[in-house]
Amino acid sequence: MAALDLFGRRWSLRVVWELHEGALGFRALRRCCGDMSSSVLRQRLVELNEARLVHQTPEGHYALTTLGRQAHTALRPLVDWSATWANELAEHSSEHPSEHSSDHGAAAADAPDIP
Repeated sequence: MAALDLFGRRWSLRVVWELHEGALGFRALRRCCGDMSSSVLRQRLVELNEARLVHQTPEGHYALTTLGRQAHTALRPLVDWSATWANELAEHSSEHPSEHSSDHGAAAADAPDIP
């Protein structure tokens, strides 16, 4: 349950996702995360560091640890499922435009475009 608590915090998953291709400096990571506030990013980096998912390189960049890379790999099926879910929502809304609720459409539209 500790993983759910950690990943349930806003931006935690995004930070892990953005670091999966390599280390990033604080400013670059912040830009990748939609310019989230500096204080929130610092807090998430502290939490992810304490959880041994992220570490700071000697150059001052942030990178995934082995555990962090394993977490990213474990999250891939969820990303795949979310793409299927978004497609299903889009198909349903195009088949039944009068039944389309703004809540469902917003969820699909606000989903991050994750490779």
